[in-house]
Amino acid sequence: METATRVPRRVPRPRADALRNRERIVGAAQEMFIEFGPEVPFDEIARRAGVGNATVYRNFPDRDALVREVVCTVMDRTAENAELALAESGDAFEALSRFVHASVDERVGALCPMLSGNFDSNHPDLLASRERIEALVEVMMERARAAGQLRTDVTVADLMVTVTQLSRPLPGTVCEGFDRFVHRHLQLFVDGLRAPARSELPGTAATVEELRRG
Repeated sequence: METATRVPRRVPRPRADALRNRERIVGAAQEMFIEFGPEVPFDEIARRAGVGNATVYRNFPDRDALVREVVCTVMDRTAENAELALAESGDAFEALSRFVHASVDERVGALCPMLSGNFDSNHPDLLASRERIEALVEVMMERARAAGQLRTDVTVADLMVTVTQLSRPLPGTVCEGFDRFVHRHLQLFVDGLRAPARSELPGTAATVEELRRG
């Protein structure tokens, strides 16, 4: 008896409008997390995204799922900035500088409070995004070192700590408007990365392992 060939069922692709809604939710959530912190009500996120509450919960059943998607989205864009800098900048140090400024614009430092508490910061999606960025930054830094442009006592973790600190919103209304100084102050840091070093750095270099432990 001839056995019928089993044809695999096609997995339905999300509709274009469903994908747009998801992107709007993630974008609105990122803005509101930066402005008000990770505990902002889903109702407010839905209102800013221009969708109904049910649409938010259909895409993200709980707060951790939404926070994780926002963090991964920002880290993926940061990794894409690194790839672009590597591909488009012939000068190794210029590629590194371009990446650092683009990373600050992503406000990666604003994500730090979201990764505290009971949040699973070791989720596979987050680890994959983090490792991708770390590998790309190491490539950029190694190229700059090989070209004699980058001081040898700075690590990937040192770079990421500074980017994080400069892209974290300062608390309090007294500090409103300070964002316009970020790139100016960041350039002071970037200039300090150049070789030959004009001073010896105090303390010990940060490591990626320390950053992961928080």
